[in-house]
Amino acid sequence: MSNTSEHQRGARAAFRALHDSGCFLLPNPWDIGTARYLEHLGFAAIATTSAGFAFSRGLPDDPACVTLDLALGHAREMAAAISLPVNVDFQSGYADEPAGVAENVTRCIATGVAGLSIEDATGRSEAPLYEAKLAIERIEAALSAIDSEVEDRVMLTARCEAYLVGHADPFRVVIERLTAFAAAGADCLYAPGVTDPTEIEAIVRAVAPKPVNVLVWKPLPGLSMTRLADLGVRRVSVGGALARMAWGGFIRAAESLRSTGDFGVFGDAARSDSIERVFRER
Repeated sequence: MSNTSEHQRGARAAFRALHDSGCFLLPNPWDIGTARYLEHLGFAAIATTSAGFAFSRGLPDDPACVTLDLALGHAREMAAAISLPVNVDFQSGYADEPAGVAENVTRCIATGVAGLSIEDATGRSEAPLYEAKLAIERIEAALSAIDSEVEDRVMLTARCEAYLVGHADPFRVVIERLTAFAAAGADCLYAPGVTDPTEIEAIVRAVAPKPVNVLVWKPLPGLSMTRLADLGVRRVSVGGALARMAWGGFIRAAESLRSTGDFGVFGDAARSDSIERVFRER
């Protein structure tokens, strides 16, 4: 870590401090422009979105398509584009075995990011989650690539994908795995897909005092930032939701143009000068 810049150390320290108390929103831009706009709005940190980035490249959200080199290039670009801390959606670490995860995490850290997440999904339909022992070893390997003696080290978020892969008993698996990941040393715990307030609160209690991230990717009645904070959630991300919002507007406008030839759809477009003004401020 001796070659870490002063800016990187500051960003990592700031990112860690955000997890000390309260509840903060970690939005997910998908390119430099959207990252800089979120910085302009005053967010304290951002996270990448594998889905949003994949769609911007005309690819599905699949590590087999969004390769390690593409992901690392995106992480480096985002970290260099803004002054805010950047957390990276690093999929499953782009490797099955712990040694490969550690090697790739080392490469990810070198991009200048403040944090990264590793999930336990295999991408294989016949066995969608890594076996529990291997899943823990993979988190331990990721941690081994992070200098634990450095106070402002990169934060590791450990994810259990049981809800997203359709496990028959996702809550049980999430509790078992996230508590094991926390015991292994993960800095933040994350189970994307959980929406039940009772389950969210139980997850928070199970891994306390480690912080918990909750994903809100669609309207979830009753789960406002205030409510999530009351449940003890420390961090809220939105995944690919902002990217899908942009795609929704683009698709509706393009389909309207194709079917009607009416340009009235452009009435909802953002003004170029208001966007340019933000970028000229830099």
